[in-house]
Amino acid sequence: MTALQYAAVVLLGYVIGSIPFGLIMGKLFRGVDVRDYGSGKTGGTNVIRSVGIGAGAATMVLDVVKGGVSALIAWLVLRSHAAEGAAALAAMVGHNWPLYAGFRGGRGVGPYIGGMMVMYPPVGVVCGPVIGFGIAGLTRYMSLGSICVATSSFLVMLALAIAGEQPVEYAVYAGVGGGLILFCHRDNIHRLCAGTERKLGERAEKTEEKSPLQAKDKGV
Repeated sequence: MTALQYAAVVLLGYVIGSIPFGLIMGKLFRGVDVRDYGSGKTGGTNVIRSVGIGAGAATMVLDVVKGGVSALIAWLVLRSHAAEGAAALAAMVGHNWPLYAGFRGGRGVGPYIGGMMVMYPPVGVVCGPVIGFGIAGLTRYMSLGSICVATSSFLVMLALAIAGEQPVEYAVYAGVGGGLILFCHRDNIHRLCAGTERKLGERAEKTEEKSPLQAKDKGV
């Protein structure tokens, strides 16, 4: 593994992650910029609220694919667990701050799950769609499901790494990636604690021009 190859797969991960599928779905199916609605994010949840469930579900799947493809390419090229994690993290960064969309994207959950599915599928599936959608279905808070995905996957991967069952690099990926998800959900966490978080099923209204301070109070 050379430094140039490592840098190349990380850069490719960022480029892949930057593909704004949520933005594309909004333009394609409704002719809108989903960032003008609800939370102002391009993730599947905001696409569901601003465009529709079909477009939102497609966005979620494609966002997962971004992280998975980035990790898989890194593994096939370098056969390195560290490169896998770095490329998947780069996809998360690209998703959240996309090169092609003015660095305004999502919160990184989809690419994170995709990367985990490639690295260790049992945790990627159970702590991803199963726990994420399960918690969201029970509570009607998609953001809470995402937070549980981040925390549960990290705790499981940490335990497996300590037991010597999985590479330490995977636990590092789960810790850094999960931490990034929590960081990007800090406004949601505040609203969950205040009891003002938007629930599933609520439509996203078009937002008015807001100051940066006011924008922090927008729904998911």
